[in-house]
Amino acid sequence: MPPALAMASASMRGAEGPKATARRPGRVLAGRRRRAAVLLLALSYTAAMLMLFLCAGSSGLSSTGGSGVAVGSLRRRPAAPAPPGSVYRSHLVFERLLPDMRASASRPNPLIASHYKRSGKRWVPCISRRLPRSALPPSNGFLVVEANGGLNQQRISICDAVAVASILNATLLVPAFHLNSVWRDSSKFGDIFDEEHFIKTLRKHVRAATELPEDVSAQFDHNISNIPNMRTKAFSSHSYYLEKALPKLLELGAVRIAPFSNRLANSVPSNIHALRCLANYEALRFSVPIRTLADNMVDRMIKKSSLTGGKYMSVHLRFEKDMVAFSCCIYDGDSKENIAMENAREKSWRGKFHRPGRVINPEANRRNGRCPLTPLEVGMMLRGMGFDNTTSLYVASGKIYNAENYMNPLRQLFPLLQTKETLTSPEELAQFKGYSSRLAALDYTVCLHSEAFVTTQGSNFPHFLMGHRRYLYGGHAKTIKPDKRKMVLLFDNPDIRWDRFKHLMQDIRRHSESKGFGFRKQDGSIYNLPIPECMCQQAEA
Repeated sequence: MPPALAMASASMRGAEGPKATARRPGRVLAGRRRRAAVLLLALSYTAAMLMLFLCAGSSGLSSTGGSGVAVGSLRRRPAAPAPPGSVYRSHLVFERLLPDMRASASRPNPLIASHYKRSGKRWVPCISRRLPRSALPPSNGFLVVEANGGLNQQRISICDAVAVASILNATLLVPAFHLNSVWRDSSKFGDIFDEEHFIKTLRKHVRAATELPEDVSAQFDHNISNIPNMRTKAFSSHSYYLEKALPKLLELGAVRIAPFSNRLANSVPSNIHALRCLANYEALRFSVPIRTLADNMVDRMIKKSSLTGGKYMSVHLRFEKDMVAFSCCIYDGDSKENIAMENAREKSWRGKFHRPGRVINPEANRRNGRCPLTPLEVGMMLRGMGFDNTTSLYVASGKIYNAENYMNPLRQLFPLLQTKETLTSPEELAQFKGYSSRLAALDYTVCLHSEAFVTTQGSNFPHFLMGHRRYLYGGHAKTIKPDKRKMVLLFDNPDIRWDRFKHLMQDIRRHSESKGFGFRKQDGSIYNLPIPECMCQQAEA
């Protein structure tokens, strides 16, 4: 390059250098911004598609999302099949087995062919042998308790109160009943039980009174609520009452314990157990109106059971709306059922089922035998166990949930079915309407005198009734308590054959009957197993 041209070129570069230097960083920055924008747009698109996929997976969408965006190409991984026994398919089994069940007949009926007799010595009540016969010492004061819950939870409170009054050498004020939010029964003690008989039966062992003496009542301004309430833990020991409650009783002349359900331990001296039995089986007699109608109902059931020699079967059917809701089990599984159950839970238990950390698993509940049996399932079970359509069946229950749907199959299988509504006239039952504990007392009596009793869901009703039946029937509960964990497997198989179903059901029945006789263990309930504290062996005649 000529020297002049080189100098001119150098001069031009020197003149343009500062501007070029200034523009170059700007271009770099702009490029970086464009790349960042493109990257951000790509990430946003990816995130949007991921959210759309997740929403489709959780809501079951297969064609369009909530905004109308097509998601047909987004497929959920198929859920693993539920383990056997997880899902209610009993209605399908019923449809398959109905022709066989209608054609099946058992001769003789198991109610006639008694299978509960035991050889050798039998057990008979002997409470009086277990109780001291010495005169009562002067009273240390008054025990005031409040019984809560339904009929049989109230029985626990009353019988335990008798026992605690003996421990404290106190006079028991006839218990008041707490108005329960579930049972909603305003009955008083004398409306359900024979108050005079209760006091008279206990008088040699525990003093009982219907009201406080004037001087004691005046001490607390004639208001029982002013008596200091001892907040007592459930299943408190015999020694607790002697060490904590007795000093208060001696100081104040009266102590109050509310609530009083299950406030005494199962492990207590044998004489205390005997007092519990005295209260439960002898002192707690139903009031005259209940007893009169209940005895008539028993007589009517016997007369209606001519095909089985006057013997009938009773079933405690726990399929009321509150029981189904509390179990958190799924049956129909439609939106109507879901809404009804959620409303029932909220009405009776106010948020209990939505507390943080609470997990509800209906499928596991069913597999573990925690779901109440439907009337349809009870019917199939009993027919499989050998009870045919000549069996007189008494159903003890409250208002059955979705009765039109669930009760018809049971009536098809057992046309001789009776309830308290069919055994009585509307006029006879009118005085008990609206009082759940009084109605339960009618059911209790009819079930108590049945040849066989069937329990379908754990609760205080069968717990007490089985113990009472053991007390009356030589130590045997004469009760069918099915293993629901085994049964749900049968109810989950729509292809099962009748002979197979019947064979397995009869195995369940035999296993249940083998457990009808039993001895109370150290921490067991005397109300369910009264042997050996309240019954003694006696040679067969």
